[in-house]
Amino acid sequence: MGVGILGTGHYVPPEVLTNQDLEKMVDTNDEWIRTRTGISERRIAGDNIKNSDMAYEAALDALNEANIKAEDIGLILVATVTGDTPMPSTACIIQERLGAKQAAAMDIGAACSGFIYGMVTASKFIETNMYKHVLVIGVEKLSKITDWTDRNTCVLFGDGAGAVVMGEVGENLGILSIDLGANGAGGKHLYEDEHNHLIQNGREVFKFAVRKVPDSVSNAIEKANITKEEVDFLVPHQANIRIMNAARERIGISEEKMAQSIVKYGNTSAASIPIALSEEVKNGKIKDQDVVVLVGFGGGLTWGSVVLRWGR
Repeated sequence: MGVGILGTGHYVPPEVLTNQDLEKMVDTNDEWIRTRTGISERRIAGDNIKNSDMAYEAALDALNEANIKAEDIGLILVATVTGDTPMPSTACIIQERLGAKQAAAMDIGAACSGFIYGMVTASKFIETNMYKHVLVIGVEKLSKITDWTDRNTCVLFGDGAGAVVMGEVGENLGILSIDLGANGAGGKHLYEDEHNHLIQNGREVFKFAVRKVPDSVSNAIEKANITKEEVDFLVPHQANIRIMNAARERIGISEEKMAQSIVKYGNTSAASIPIALSEEVKNGKIKDQDVVVLVGFGGGLTWGSVVLRWGR
């Protein structure tokens, strides 16, 4: 048996913040934002919506699609850097709200790569028969650490959550290979400062991403013993359309094979990959037997790729 994804889910808050809205807040304009980032709008969680609220809704969606009861979950992993509080973990809050009384629970802090790190961690627990089903959630309320006076960063980020239920799948299905890495020396290029604002050196992050994403994906494809031509769909971290396209071109994958939810949601950090994945599964673009590549990169600096053959 392989280890794969049994169900996907996502949630985004109802409040939409458009580029035109941002024009009234900072010195920017719609064309500048769209041409440089690919973003037209993003979702913002108001004071009445917590990080854990979004994670809970995404989890319910994934459990429903997987047809798995909360009490059958053995472990809950939540990738986030914007939890409700430092303690308790968001994972523990979700465990209680779902009624997943048998589940262990912990958060993972790998920023925009967090969901990939969570998937890999989950797969190893399942492979060793410690847990049968693991719930992995990526969720961020980045609006609470965004400096809304900084025109260079405030246009980028949004809020939301995505989730998957992982477990055993059929032979030759599920995860085929993984690639993980980190470079702590690059942490100075993307971090949260003493004022709890997200600070980014856009030029350095761009250079890091367009180099490391193709390397990581190529490594994972090679480990899976397949070719890039066999890849049916690419789900990258939705950070910036220029980064995504530059990396995709270096890998050698056509644009129609790449998820692009960034236009509607912006950069949702750890939530971006599971949101994009869930949307593409639900709209039928990802089908059984498809080879799907997920790749994340971000603060740390961290990166990671997973190659899997879709199906249960």
